[in-house]
Amino acid sequence: MQSKPQRILITGSSSGMGYQAAVWLHEQGHTVYAASRTPHKLASIASERLIPLHIDVTDPVSIRQAFDGIKSVDVLVNNAGYGLVSTVEEMDEAQMQAQFEVNLFGALRMAQAVIPGMRERQSGVIINISSFLGKVALPLLTLYNASKYALEGVTDSLRYELAPFGIRVHSIMPGFFDTAFARENLVTNPRTFSEDSPYASMVRTLAPTVVDQINHGNDPADVARLIERIINEESFPARVTSGDKAAKYIPMRRILSDEDFERRVREYYGLEG
Repeated sequence: MQSKPQRILITGSSSGMGYQAAVWLHEQGHTVYAASRTPHKLASIASERLIPLHIDVTDPVSIRQAFDGIKSVDVLVNNAGYGLVSTVEEMDEAQMQAQFEVNLFGALRMAQAVIPGMRERQSGVIINISSFLGKVALPLLTLYNASKYALEGVTDSLRYELAPFGIRVHSIMPGFFDTAFARENLVTNPRTFSEDSPYASMVRTLAPTVVDQINHGNDPADVARLIERIINEESFPARVTSGDKAAKYIPMRRILSDEDFERRVREYYGLEG
């Protein structure tokens, strides 16, 4: 069942899942605010109901200025994010802070911007694009894992806080998808990727495999259609996976002990230990 036209804001809309979602939801009759730090990249698809919007989720002033213009929305899709590829030993303070500024604090800032209007109307939907890595950890992606684990916690807590006001909160946990993520949204730490790094062997083993799995992953259009289902179906589950890797690893993580699951991951990715 299709819902009535909604005003939907999607962060990180200039590529990948965000772009696909913006185009698809616009085609379904919704008004879409396609938010991005680089809204000019969306100029070719802009229309009366698909509106590129400049938002930097790390900048509260940017968010406030955007909402001065659009006032309120019915649906927020927190999609903006990137992944730092680094060991814990070799990352610096700025890298640690930047990862959480985008993936976690950015989502919280956006939620703060939309909640008052939703609460007044006693309706609304917030969809956090998390990751299967918000339940399953991999080495070298420690901070990305941690930010998505934290986003899962935010999702659960917000559901309690906002349910009395008729606001639904959901999480989508994608696996690896064929988007520009590996090319544009993975930030590598030069220290970790140096041949002098004590983790050079792990990097040589794991990094190419993960990049290949992303580049040959599922179709991001699947996530766009899943977002539409969440909007349309009021009884939709709180949390849902999307893609092959998520469908495999999330249930396995629930069933196996920590030690057994870790052993499976080590074997699959050829990790020592």
